Amino acid sequence: MSETSARAAFSRVRRLLTARNLIAAGFALGRLGVLIGVAYTILFPLLAKVSSSFMAEVDIFDKTVNWIPKHFTLNNYRNAIKYMNYPQAFLNSLGLTLGLSLLQLASCSVVGYGLARFFFRGREILFGAVIFTLVVPPQMIMIPLYLNFRYFDFFGLAKSLELNLLGTYWPLVLMGTTAMGVKNGLFVYIMRQYFRGMPRDLEEAAYIDGAGAFRAFFSVMLPGAMPALIVVFLFAFVWQWNDYFFVNIFAGSRELLPNALAELAGRYSRDLSIAGSEYVPRAHRSLLNNAGSLLLIAPLVILYIALQRYFIESVERTGLVG
Repeated sequence: MSETSARAAFSRVRRLLTARNLIAAGFALGRLGVLIGVAYTILFPLLAKVSSSFMAEVDIFDKTVNWIPKHFTLNNYRNAIKYMNYPQAFLNSLGLTLGLSLLQLASCSVVGYGLARFFFRGREILFGAVIFTLVVPPQMIMIPLYLNFRYFDFFGLAKSLELNLLGTYWPLVLMGTTAMGVKNGLFVYIMRQYFRGMPRDLEEAAYIDGAGAFRAFFSVMLPGAMPALIVVFLFAFVWQWNDYFFVNIFAGSRELLPNALAELAGRYSRDLSIAGSEYVPRAHRSLLNNAGSLLLIAPLVILYIALQRYFIESVERTGLVG
């Protein structure tokens, strides 16, 4: 090959590599633009709430104020803490959410293990029913659930009793214990898929050593499913913490954070009317609600920051992404 042809070949290769680099760079910039757009869509409402929660009422009507308030104030948070009865509501929500999350974790783990490891007639139909619960809106089963707990007869075993469980936490406890709580179909699916992926040699070794089904589950399978357990617990905690629908229907006007946030503006308005003011501007209500919303999600943000590493590792190992 002559020197001229070699140079021409090298020049063609260089142009080809340059074109490929430009195409790859274009795709990278495109992905970056999509990620920035998605991040902006997700973060914009949160940033707007954070900014407005520190504003005075006059800043809302000031067109020169966009993100940084001119009259920085903490009164919105003080009023929100006062009228939400935040310390008591926080403790009530924490106790209820933690207890129900543990109950849902236990029940969904047992159900998922049974669907993954035991073969019985109708297993696939039962698993299909579990998946079907994910697409059924809770409003569709609201009336049957309400009537069931209003005239509760222990699932037909004691029809003469007909206990009224409404206004208590018992409906939520029973739903969590029977794997019928908030989003429990997803939790059963996660546990079932993780248990299916675990080698059967572990169970067989336990059976050879004389362990039964329960001993093999608690001593061998459950410790090995720690990543899935962490994911299910965190999901259960977050969804139960933010639950207003079932809590409001079954537990009534309990002092919980979602209920307190819903009643925040009304309590503030009633207090001002007693003090002699009959009107609370809508703008002021929005400032209070923004501060209350941030107080509601603050514990979840702290929980995520504290467990971020474990959560990401667990999600990767359960195969929920990728």
